[in-house]
Amino acid sequence: MPLKYTDEVTENPLPPCPECAGAYTYEMGALLVCPECGHEWPPAEGEPGRSGESGDGAEERVIKDSVGNVLADGDTVTVVKGLKVKGSPSGIKAGTKVRNIRLVEGVDGHDIDCRIEGFGPMQLKSSVVRKV
Repeated sequence: MPLKYTDEVTENPLPPCPECAGAYTYEMGALLVCPECGHEWPPAEGEPGRSGESGDGAEERVIKDSVGNVLADGDTVTVVKGLKVKGSPSGIKAGTKVRNIRLVEGVDGHDIDCRIEGFGPMQLKSSVVRKV
């Protein structure tokens, strides 16, 4: 099947650059970029490039415990399995209550910031706790 050459120019579905009005914009992650002037900007609501996402960038993250309950800041949780703690001869036993948790953007899935009595401040994974 031979290729057909046409003189038609396909339109870029993305909006032009707001700085230089360049038509060759493209997406790079969550931003739109103009290769002509180097300007980067977040797409406005309703513009192509961010289908279904809000333009303010505030995404509500839902963190669930080991059995599927939604966690919130200030909740009390129970550790569901024994955990080893670096630098401590004994770990955290299953059934240990943790009060007043904070949900954070943690590293390696550690999304709960808390203070455990006898161990001090630490981060836990939501998969090892259950809401009380």
